[in-house]
Amino acid sequence: MNRIFVEKKAAHNAEARHLLHDLHESLSLPGLGSVRIVQRYDIDGIADADFNTAVRLILSEPQVDTVSDTLSLAADETAFAVEFLPGQFDQRADSAAQCIQILTGQDRPPVVSAKVIILRGALSDDELQSVKSYVINSVDSHEVAVDGAPNRQAPSSPSDVPFLVDFNTESPATLRSELSLAMSEADVAFCQTYFRDEEKRAPSLTEIRMLDTYWSDHCRHTTFLTRIDEVTFAAGTEPVQRAW
Repeated sequence: MNRIFVEKKAAHNAEARHLLHDLHESLSLPGLGSVRIVQRYDIDGIADADFNTAVRLILSEPQVDTVSDTLSLAADETAFAVEFLPGQFDQRADSAAQCIQILTGQDRPPVVSAKVIILRGALSDDELQSVKSYVINSVDSHEVAVDGAPNRQAPSSPSDVPFLVDFNTESPATLRSELSLAMSEADVAFCQTYFRDEEKRAPSLTEIRMLDTYWSDHCRHTTFLTRIDEVTFAAGTEPVQRAW
């Protein structure tokens, strides 16, 4: 496993300056003196020579970045790292992995990236927590240890999609209210008739959400009101032809 820290030089650290201004304006932190942003990369499965080349040609720009294999903090600096949640797409890491694959001509290596936020100044524990809450979007990211091992946790398996066992017998008005559906009561009744008489089963919640989305006024004109005059099928698509 190879790890590298990449930081913009002072004249090019626009992101850090913007975050400092944002934190002062939004959180009113008089004790916050400066902000540094360091990008951390963990790359596995490549030779040291290839890694060094990747650092120079892919992970950094020598004219604007400084790189180091360790993270140095001053006595009055506090750091925390932010990483995408398992299963979330990390475009930075994916792009780095693709470029390294092109560079080496070998298999695409595992790449994990994290953003390290370094705060300089006198901040209380509550103020530090407010910064973390402000910076970290809990929908797609979480805090990880600054010097910890890269997160290799596999994405958790989602729970089974529920089936609406009473959908075909419940009143359309009740279903619209309980499921917060955008479709009309007539649309709900049409769905009930279809699943009861044609499919002979209860629909899943996903099926109803999909229908509700595509029957909305926003999507209807590009989906259900689209006229398909002619369709041709390529060889080997018999299942699609049968479905058509």
